Amino acid sequence: MKVSNTGYVRKIETLGTLDGPGIRTVIFLSGCPLRCLYCHNPDMWKIEERDQVDLDAIMHQLIRMKPYYGSEGGVTFCGGEPLMQPNFLLALAKRCKEEGIHTCLDTSGYGVEETFEEILEYIDLILLDIKGLNPGMQKELSGKEFSQAAFIQKAQEKKVPLWIRMVVIPGYNDQKEDMDSLIEMIDKLHYVEKVELLPYHTLGIKKYESMNIEFPLKEIKAMDVRKTNTLQEYINKKRKDSI
Repeated sequence: MKVSNTGYVRKIETLGTLDGPGIRTVIFLSGCPLRCLYCHNPDMWKIEERDQVDLDAIMHQLIRMKPYYGSEGGVTFCGGEPLMQPNFLLALAKRCKEEGIHTCLDTSGYGVEETFEEILEYIDLILLDIKGLNPGMQKELSGKEFSQAAFIQKAQEKKVPLWIRMVVIPGYNDQKEDMDSLIEMIDKLHYVEKVELLPYHTLGIKKYESMNIEFPLKEIKAMDVRKTNTLQEYINKKRKDSI
């Protein structure tokens, strides 16, 4: 697969601590084919010319940040959906590995299957976003009928460590039975290092208003953080007991 020295990036955040281990630079690649009901970045759905960036310019920033990464930190590619720019993502990941920078891919696994293998050669960790616990829920929550199976299979073949993430939404997937379904899914996988539940929030509503887009879950209140923590403890215990 050819690499591309130009891509489209909406923003870059430095000194991030929530998107992978250690201190990280988070690169938000533009473009996403999904329309998740809880998405808080609708401004990143489209690829726009104003987002065009040069590979060398981004690498210059990342190299300058290397002293902050230490032994655990690095760069996280997210979006949008970074797999929608496979050639530029591959170029970024390859250059990072050449510079000894830890790479993390935050993804739904939605992309062109033929590109997965080469990209994953240069990825040290995957943050895999679970969009639904069954095909029906996945389509309802993401707006697309798609399977994460091909990406997951390739990641398993490459033995890339996984952090499983799922947004918990009141009335959709906030019961212990839902956690049991998630655990059943995870128990079929290898190399899972962590499972993270992320409470649904409404912080992105103002973006929707500014873009004159109706927020799909406007009637749903933010997920109770305490309940999310209780469900997280439930998962952690069930997984620990099964080992």
